[in-house]
Amino acid sequence: MKLNSPAVPLKPSSLALALGGVILIGLGLYFIFIRPALLPEDPRFMGTTLEQIRSNFPGLLLWLPRVFWVMGGYMVSSGLLTFHLARTSFCSRTAGAAWVAALSGLSSIGLMVVVNFLIDSDFKWLLLAFTAPWLAALWLYSREG
Repeated sequence: MKLNSPAVPLKPSSLALALGGVILIGLGLYFIFIRPALLPEDPRFMGTTLEQIRSNFPGLLLWLPRVFWVMGGYMVSSGLLTFHLARTSFCSRTAGAAWVAALSGLSSIGLMVVVNFLIDSDFKWLLLAFTAPWLAALWLYSREG
């Protein structure tokens, strides 16, 4: 195993996928450090008020941030793995790399977008825009072959 092998030059598809990984890392950090337990859209979707939630489920607002820390950690780790895939296997066109990128994008940011459209989230269009790097990466990858 050669540890100092020369790096494969980055291609546009790899840069696009790396951006997708960075976006996932950013989303994960948002969920860990910034996201409140409930956004204004959450009680609205549930057909209730924040005051009713506080009185009927007093521990919920303490529990949810911890759930988001875990979810954010998974987002960060998915982003790191996506970034690494972009810089290695995707660059060198390792067999299966495009499928892994497609399935990971679909199961991560893709599923998040679908759910946010289902709940009519205020952030659905922003999250939809976050899928663009994956789509661009896969399209560019097919053209670079």
